[in-house]
Amino acid sequence: MAHAPLPTDEETLLDYFLALDTPTGFRAELIEGEIVVTLPTDGTHEHCFSRVLSQIMRQSAVDMDVSGYKGLEMPRGGRCPRNHVIPDATIAPSEISLFRGAAPWMPSDGVAMVVEVTSSNPERDRKAKRHCYARASIPLYLLVDRSKAAITLFSDPSGDDYAGHNTAPIGKPLPFPAPFSFELETTDFL
Repeated sequence: MAHAPLPTDEETLLDYFLALDTPTGFRAELIEGEIVVTLPTDGTHEHCFSRVLSQIMRQSAVDMDVSGYKGLEMPRGGRCPRNHVIPDATIAPSEISLFRGAAPWMPSDGVAMVVEVTSSNPERDRKAKRHCYARASIPLYLLVDRSKAAITLFSDPSGDDYAGHNTAPIGKPLPFPAPFSFELETTDFL
C-alpha cells in the first residue's frame, strides 16, 4: 500500500505512528522506520492461519495461549525507533498468562513463537519482520510462504537474524521443537 514520506525525527515518527487511526480490519505497524498499513487478509490466508493455530492448540506438548494480531513493541533496528509489529499470531505458554492485562503494544518477553502467513508484501515477512523477531529474541518464527509454497521455522535467534531454520514444501510435515514437540501437518494449506 502506498505511503507518504514521513518525518525522520524518531520521536515525531513514533508519535505520528501511535496517533494513527486505521480503518477497521486494517493493521498499522512501524517496521524499520517505515509505517506500514496492511489490508484485511484474504480467505486463503485465514485458512492457513487457522490450520496452524488449530494444530498448535491440539498437539503442543505444553498448553499454549494464542493471540491473533497482538501488538508487540520490539527493540529498535538500525534506523528507527522501537519497532511496533503485529504478527498474525503470537504464542506463549498458558502457565505464564502473558496476555492477561497486557497493553495494546506489549513487550515480547515470554513469547514462544510468532507466526506470519504471507499476504500483500511477502518480502516484509521474509526479511524485515524476521529481523525484528530475531532482535527481540523470540525463540521461534514460523513463516507460511504462500507464493513459494513453503513453510519455514526459524530458530536460535542471534543478533538480527536466526541461526537455524528448517523449511519444508507445503504438503510435507514440519517438526516443531519443545515446548511444542509435534509435527505440523501442511497438506491442506493451499
